[in-house]
Amino acid sequence: MYIYLYNVLLILRVNSTLSYFYFFCPDKMPGLQPWTPGHNEAHRVTIGYGRKVILTSSVTVHSIEILNGGKLVIADSNRPIFLRAKHILIGNKGELHIGSPECPYKGNLTISLFGRSDDTEVEHSYFGRKYIGVGTGGTLEIHGEKKLSWTFLNKTLHPGQGNENSYHFERSWGNRGIIIHVINPKTGDVLHTDRFDTYRSKDESRRLAQYVDEVETGQILAMVVNDEGSNNLEDLAKKALTKLGSQHFHRLGFRCDEVVCVCVCVHPPGKPAYLHIGEEVDGVDMRAEVGLLTRNILIRGEMEPTCYGNEACKFFSFDTFGGHLKRGFRSVHVEGVEFKHMGQQSMGHYPVHFHMNGDVDKKGGYDPPTYVKDLSIHHTFSRCVTVHGTNGLLVKDVVGYDALGHCFFTEDGPEERNTFDHCLGLLVKASTLLPSDRDSKMCRDITNGAYPGYVAKPRQDCSATSTFWMANPNNNLINCAAAGSEETGFWFIFHHVPTGPSEGMYSPGKSEHTPMGLFINNRAHSNYRAGMILDHGVKTTEANAKDKRPYLSLVGARYSPHQDADPFKPRVPALVHHFVAYKNQDHGAWLRGGDVWFADNGIGLTLASGGTFPDDDGSRQEVKNTLFVGESGNRGMPDLIDQSWGPGGLDHLGRSLPRGVDFPIRGMQIYDGPINIQNCTFRKFIALDGRHTSAFGFRLNNSWQSCPNNNVTDITFDDITSRVFFGEPGPWFNKMEMDGDKTTVFHDIDGSVSEYPGAFLVKEDNWLLRHPDCIDIPDWRAAICSGHYAQIYVQTRNPANLNMKMVKDEYPDKPLELVGALGKRNHYQQFQPVVMLGKGYTMHWDQAAPAEVTIWLINFNRNDWINIGICYPKGTEFTIISDIHNRLTKETRKTGVFMRTTQREKMGHSHQTRGYYYWEEDTGLLFLKIKAHNEKEDFAFCSVKGCERVKIKALIPPGSGPSDCMAEAYPRYTEMPVIDVPMPKKLPRSKLMFNPLSIGFKLKIKGTLMLIQSSRGSISVCHSYIYH
Repeated sequence: MYIYLYNVLLILRVNSTLSYFYFFCPDKMPGLQPWTPGHNEAHRVTIGYGRKVILTSSVTVHSIEILNGGKLVIADSNRPIFLRAKHILIGNKGELHIGSPECPYKGNLTISLFGRSDDTEVEHSYFGRKYIGVGTGGTLEIHGEKKLSWTFLNKTLHPGQGNENSYHFERSWGNRGIIIHVINPKTGDVLHTDRFDTYRSKDESRRLAQYVDEVETGQILAMVVNDEGSNNLEDLAKKALTKLGSQHFHRLGFRCDEVVCVCVCVHPPGKPAYLHIGEEVDGVDMRAEVGLLTRNILIRGEMEPTCYGNEACKFFSFDTFGGHLKRGFRSVHVEGVEFKHMGQQSMGHYPVHFHMNGDVDKKGGYDPPTYVKDLSIHHTFSRCVTVHGTNGLLVKDVVGYDALGHCFFTEDGPEERNTFDHCLGLLVKASTLLPSDRDSKMCRDITNGAYPGYVAKPRQDCSATSTFWMANPNNNLINCAAAGSEETGFWFIFHHVPTGPSEGMYSPGKSEHTPMGLFINNRAHSNYRAGMILDHGVKTTEANAKDKRPYLSLVGARYSPHQDADPFKPRVPALVHHFVAYKNQDHGAWLRGGDVWFADNGIGLTLASGGTFPDDDGSRQEVKNTLFVGESGNRGMPDLIDQSWGPGGLDHLGRSLPRGVDFPIRGMQIYDGPINIQNCTFRKFIALDGRHTSAFGFRLNNSWQSCPNNNVTDITFDDITSRVFFGEPGPWFNKMEMDGDKTTVFHDIDGSVSEYPGAFLVKEDNWLLRHPDCIDIPDWRAAICSGHYAQIYVQTRNPANLNMKMVKDEYPDKPLELVGALGKRNHYQQFQPVVMLGKGYTMHWDQAAPAEVTIWLINFNRNDWINIGICYPKGTEFTIISDIHNRLTKETRKTGVFMRTTQREKMGHSHQTRGYYYWEEDTGLLFLKIKAHNEKEDFAFCSVKGCERVKIKALIPPGSGPSDCMAEAYPRYTEMPVIDVPMPKKLPRSKLMFNPLSIGFKLKIKGTLMLIQSSRGSISVCHSYIYH
């Protein structure tokens, strides 16, 4: 939006240190020789041997090399300077200066890099082609004008609506004099306006001086003279203006022939085509980001009209061979620069690239530390800022827009202590470079690096394009925003060992144990897969016959931060503070391993356990002080690409939806655990006919475990139709036949969900966990129960492809059938039922019993026990031992043996070194008492000494049929149901925290906000100045 003012507009920053002092300006240095080489694309320029030159006019050359004490300075001229070259190389002891921190460059400079990828000239062995390269010992200093890099829209724009009056100055005769707007430099909001008629009144002049002195330091003063303002402008007011740096107060008389204008950008030119939110909606700050793209220093690549001559043309119709800037330097500081058409679809050629620079802060001897600030990087062909083998870099106030591949990218795994502060990434698309950059088509079509014959699985191997890609958790992200990624906003990924040229920089597994850096005040919206993911790793070996996937494909990994990255030292929490996620199509956040506000995502938040059993020691993942909003007042638009539109919300009116009109929206998705959810509010989760919506839900089609130590407390509901939904067969839920679908459970500590303090919510048909006093809640497909609960992991071998049926002796007619958590082709199988302690159970198989069964005691405290009867064919012989598995050393220590007894009751006299088993051949049941002998820490899966196990090896007669002893076991061993833990009393209604409609990490997440329903949110890009 452009504002045309009648006379003179001044934008001045109030500064409390109002003193004059000399600024160092490189183009004012004595001894600089004028340099005007003219225009010749064949001219190869070398500036060296102590030669120091200043460029004062436009130039076209083949290349510029600065080395051996050579220095090139660009003059800060009133005339635009246009410098064209194929490359600029700053070698050892070479220097290129454009402005300085104290004297920013104010002119207009364009550095245009030209050339094609198929040029016949030999390319540089390190930098390639079309580059600005800073070699070892080189110095690059670029300092453009300081401008606000990005802010938020200050009011909502509807389609077709402009925003013309945000900075309007009245120009009528009744508004003569000096008019002032006080503007917040961070938000662009007009905080206060006033007018001073300094033409007529000296009192007004004195009031102006007082007003200026009282404006808070750091604010912006925008001033315009309407008609005439100098007649009675006294010295006191002139001094106040002079102290601010104004040189125009003496020109405030009648000047009807001249208008000095400023362009203030609040939106791209033209009318908005879509809804752009500029306000808080249902407690969630959904203001659209407004990013600055144009700056007075432009570095760009010259492009061909179409793609040509390389493999990338299979996927892109446009030329992707842009320029790039790469460093291996003595000193680099770049700020106030626009980068356009930079980056190449080839490894190592990115718009801004720090390559293997080591420590670039004071730890590495750099003073001042290395930084890039106030950059506008847009329409790039390979990332935005790449940090590769570099530590301690400051990346601040950088806008990345319309980029191919991960935008803010850390590469090999050892990159640590880098800070991304107030960076904005918008519209990040797939790229061909790495498997994680690629979309589904690229993943299938690019076979380089894969084992011959391998068929890629795009959603597993690739499809991870992210705005912020963190290969090491020890980096800082503060006040950043990620919007419009094809996959994810923020992704923390793990390299088990360093990759590429960083190989060997740390020991295997270190990154998975490295504590997380700062993650504060970040936001993610309008991303496809998730706002944030903290999970997974990359494959660190080349493709081979055993693992055919390409190098750096996505693989499984688990995050378990410990002090000093040492798994033998105490765990360290990963803290996510004040994270806002909304309008992400799938997850607001998926975190394995806050005040958190989540809104309008398909699933607000999923916390997955910190590791793959048995190598994980359990973890405490916490969500505190969090607002979850199901369907906010931001309805979105009905014609956005790849979005569903249908009824929703309290009024059932049309709105954008995450995936489809029947997708089950969930605020907190409980997966495995253990997790702790405390002091959270769930707002506007409204179920419709044909669509389940709930504040709490569970992962769909889940084969994995569910932990009884999933705890919730201090939960508030606001406009909720269903607090919990455990699932039922149908769309999205499928048949509900996977093990994790059947074993879901959580603990309602204070009754704020169920109204029964201390109760457990279990799936209504899981009779392993029920007793006669459990209360059925049909709408939730749940039962409210009481008891002491734990888990057993039952690992089976030889065979591993069988199914298990588990029966509680109190309910023999209601068995739980489990198919196992692992694929049927795996070399072993694992069943993970939740059990009520102090009870008896039997296990049965759909084939001959496995030759090896290992029972792990999970979440058992000392002296907790259950009785187990396992079905085997007649004639089976047994060897049974107990042992402890140490997850850290991977060592297993035998602790005892089980001896056969002919008296079943003798099983109760077992102790750790000697136990008893009872083999009842006529029923085919092997009876054992499974008991924990060691103490367990609160959130650990296993005891302090390791995981206690019972290992059964069976010699089974050949040709044995299915080992199903149900008919022989019952009613012989049927027991009368006993309520060991009485049901708690229901809370009085006055103590419940919900409104009348409510019928129905240690990962810590603090200060976060999540919206659940998805559509593309607001993104605004500014092609002009935020302010002058």
